[in-house]
Amino acid sequence: MTEAAVSQPTFRKISLAAGLLLFLLVLLLPTPAGMPPEAQRAAAVVLLMAVWWMTEAIELALTSLLPLVLFPALGILPADRVAPYYTDPIIFLFFGGFVVALAIQRWNLHRRIALHTVRRMGMKPERIILGVMLATAFLSMWMSNTACTMMMFPIGMALVVQLASRPGQPPDHTVTANFGSVLMLAIAYAASIGGIGTLIGTPTNLVFAGAVRRLFPEAPEIGFLQWMMVGVPLMVAFLPLLWLYLCRYGAAIPVRQIEFPGNETVIEDQLRQMGPITREEKQVLAVWLLMAALWIFRSPIAVGSLRVPGWSQLFGQPAYLHDATVAVAMALLLCLIPLRHPRTVEASGPPATHLMDWHTIRYGVPWGILFLFGGGFALAGGMEQTGLSKWLGGLLGKFGGIPPVLLLLATCFCVVLLSEIASNTATAIMAMPILAATAVEIGVHPFVLMISATIAASYGFMLPVATPPNAIVYSSGWITAPQMARAGLVLDLLGVLMVTILIYAVAMPLLGISFHELPPWAR
Repeated sequence: MTEAAVSQPTFRKISLAAGLLLFLLVLLLPTPAGMPPEAQRAAAVVLLMAVWWMTEAIELALTSLLPLVLFPALGILPADRVAPYYTDPIIFLFFGGFVVALAIQRWNLHRRIALHTVRRMGMKPERIILGVMLATAFLSMWMSNTACTMMMFPIGMALVVQLASRPGQPPDHTVTANFGSVLMLAIAYAASIGGIGTLIGTPTNLVFAGAVRRLFPEAPEIGFLQWMMVGVPLMVAFLPLLWLYLCRYGAAIPVRQIEFPGNETVIEDQLRQMGPITREEKQVLAVWLLMAALWIFRSPIAVGSLRVPGWSQLFGQPAYLHDATVAVAMALLLCLIPLRHPRTVEASGPPATHLMDWHTIRYGVPWGILFLFGGGFALAGGMEQTGLSKWLGGLLGKFGGIPPVLLLLATCFCVVLLSEIASNTATAIMAMPILAATAVEIGVHPFVLMISATIAASYGFMLPVATPPNAIVYSSGWITAPQMARAGLVLDLLGVLMVTILIYAVAMPLLGISFHELPPWAR
């Protein structure tokens, strides 16, 4: 048995013990001045879950279930108030969006989009990198970063091996070690950046939306369109900088100096093998586009003096409708559209009779993420209801005198640093209630700090363990840990700077918020 095989279980045991020790220590210590007793008990649960989340002492989803047990047992919240957190509409928004993403993958529509994007960009090394990045980022806007990377990874691997090889000869090591490493990094980083573009692109965005609904019930809704107004500009600005940096500094040899010994018709060959677009792909594409349109035009849109009415106004109670309503409706629609003839799609599943079915949903949806959302919302609710968030915000209130730019930079930097060693979603879950209370305490708009932290939580570019996309491409063997760390450090710092600029130049004007203006709904 290897040392690594022994150390991992040992590390988990130490993490389990450390979390429990902190939990008991906080419970037994005298209550700090100004902290309600129930807030101290909530703090003990927060520390326990934080340690277990960061170290993955047990599965993240299992840790997320602790509030259902500990909140009632410790007198923090009754069970009938904890359980509804696990059925928040944001959870069903992710569920419905993921079912649509599963349908896209099931009928290979994602692969066709990726291959056509690369083909249109051309077969020069820099253009291939750009084409793969654009395809990855676009698809990552609509499916999880992990699923998107898993989909693009084999396409990228096959592309590199084909371009690095002559018929009957092994791949050229220079090409795989340089072009291959840059392409793998481009896929991972573009998936993380693309996920920022839409509300369902990455779980951290949904954590923010759910936290706003729970912590500030009277705040204006952050819906699909509102988030895109913030996320898409950052994505569009960041991708070209990522491309330029990777092509020039991502490998020992700049990408433009790499020459392919292999056949450059690899993309055409793969498209030819796929054949013409199928009826099922067209139907899934239609449902996908319909879902996006319904999300964007659900609520009225005001552009200057022009006001575009939302389709929700056609119903008696527009406020009853949510982006989750659309997501679940589209998931059900996919399950209702029949195929002309039953087809075997998954080797291990029954023949498909509809575009989507329960068998695929049952084994394809990441149910653990749904529990993670619920646990996060419950944790935030417990911190808010017991006054723990307010108490922590009071401690952090001394930072209110820091210039706004430095406050944003510090917030983003701390969140990025934490996301390198902990789950991005868990990082956002822990940060949201604390930042919301801090913003109220120092008199700044809560959205400023919360949006900054949400986006920064998606940046974890340095370590293979920072994000699932990083781990996936690291498994190619073409990337070394020091190489990823060097590239990731620069991109982490660039990301922190860009988020700060985005908040001032885009988010605040478009959302109509002012840094030092605490809205009435936040008081």
